Amino acid sequence: MFLAASAVVFVVYFANVALGAFAGSAFLGDVGEMLVLFAASILFVVAILKKEAERDEKGDG
Repeated sequence: MFLAASAVVFVVYFANVALGAFAGSAFLGDVGEMLVLFAASILFVVAILKKEAERDEKGDG
């Protein structure tokens, strides 16, 4: 779930960057862009930590 959320938030970030580069009409400012990228990073880290905890519970680590 967190990995999918991270991907969705990153797609929003990428869409903003692409619109800014090609159409000149980005919908997020600098601070908004930073917060979206930060949220994607945090969600990704949470997803990875949850997967690692699941692996440790199974005893595969």
